[in-house]
Amino acid sequence: MARILSARQIKKLDEIAMEKCSIPSIVLMENAGRKVAEEMFNLAKKVKNVCVFCGVGNNGGDGFVAARYLGEKDIKADCFVIGKVKDLKSDAATNYRILKKLGYKTFAIDSAARFVLEKLKKADVIVDAIFGVGLNREVGEPFKSIINLINKSKKKVISIDVPSGLDATTGKLWGACVKADRTITFSCAKKGFYINSGRQYTGKVIIADIGIPKKLYFKV
Repeated sequence: MARILSARQIKKLDEIAMEKCSIPSIVLMENAGRKVAEEMFNLAKKVKNVCVFCGVGNNGGDGFVAARYLGEKDIKADCFVIGKVKDLKSDAATNYRILKKLGYKTFAIDSAARFVLEKLKKADVIVDAIFGVGLNREVGEPFKSIINLINKSKKKVISIDVPSGLDATTGKLWGACVKADRTITFSCAKKGFYINSGRQYTGKVIIADIGIPKKLYFKV
């Protein structure tokens, strides 16, 4: 039977996989990003241009991996890092460097600038990799403006793990939230998807296996 977990439980699941089973976090990130790209291929065969909005944490790292796999299928994926590159967390920073060395386009942004809007106009799909399940505070700037820009774009949006701005446990909004057409979530669905504002913002929920053994799901 599939489980529906809180943010705390899903973090614990990841910890058990990494600490008890010695599955490196960067392997989980690689699997997550690949699954997102695969779902993109299923979404539409004619996707040519994608905008990937990445935060500086692990969710952003998933976005970098997805962009790399999209590029391997000749899909142009522009990555926007919201914030400073120097603030990228370890695994996310590693995947950012891989993208740069492979020649992928990345842009560090601190506002919803005009050139971001121009890129959005050309995009077939937007990938939301800004915040993950760990968000526990009000969404501030520049994130709020960029989330609003994504929502106003009327493009198809795929959120990675959880729509950015949605509380994964309570389903409440942290001020601003990406309204996704699809949410590709990892290992298990999250409680917040089905209560309060969750159903309005997640779109179709797809649960992706990223390599965590099923027997661990019942240890949290």
